[in-house]
Amino acid sequence: MVETDGFGVCRLSLLAVRVSPADKAEMVTQLLFGDHYKVIDISVDKKWLKVHIAFDSYEGWIDAKQHHAIEENYFDYLNRAELKITTDITSSILYNKIQIPIVLGSIIPITSAELFKMEEQFAFNGEAKNIGQKREYEFLRTTAGKYLNAPYLWGGKTPFGIDCSGLTQMVYKVCGYTLMRDARQQATQGKAVRIFADAKPGDLAFFKNEKEAIVHVGIVLANNQILHASGKVRIDKLTEEGIFHAETQLKTHTFSHLRRILT
Repeated sequence: MVETDGFGVCRLSLLAVRVSPADKAEMVTQLLFGDHYKVIDISVDKKWLKVHIAFDSYEGWIDAKQHHAIEENYFDYLNRAELKITTDITSSILYNKIQIPIVLGSIIPITSAELFKMEEQFAFNGEAKNIGQKREYEFLRTTAGKYLNAPYLWGGKTPFGIDCSGLTQMVYKVCGYTLMRDARQQATQGKAVRIFADAKPGDLAFFKNEKEAIVHVGIVLANNQILHASGKVRIDKLTEEGIFHAETQLKTHTFSHLRRILT
């Protein structure tokens, strides 16, 4: 039986995290291979676990059958260990002699020195970097480009389905930066860029609705372009008014403000 103060780590390619304990419930985010979490509640029927995700403090429900329990000291180790994060769109890991396909931004349970839990058998085939290693704009642009044409998926965080804030969170995570999960949360992170003309490639641009609420985010590129998830991950024109669709030239999002994350 899972305790409400238990701990876990994702040991599948990805897991859906839902707003309530039901298969039909809205997916609000995803766990990728290697993401760890704390269990904070259990559904009445014991089939669902409410989790608190370590990376961004996001909370939601996962299927109890997909839970992989770990000890608290192992959870604490994951919080401080300098592990690897994958940089390929897809790669694979051999876990206990079973091959698992994993996606860009997965956490690989190896350090630069050794396996972190020797009783678990891992072999990784792909490219990765130290998760805490901060990288520059050119690396960020290359990473962001790997998500181009990914279909929009509410709550998604992979090249096979992603939403606007999932895109920015994952791109910056691969580059060594921690962003919160939702656009409205990300809109307060980093440093304010007061004047639109001062925007630099790598900044985050935020967009608002008619009630002034933040509803969209994208990554500023060179030459007044923006990479964002709208229908699919795409590159459009960015102005002080907002985003203009590259093909139709129509405005799709109203500009709010800029934040600088890269140091």
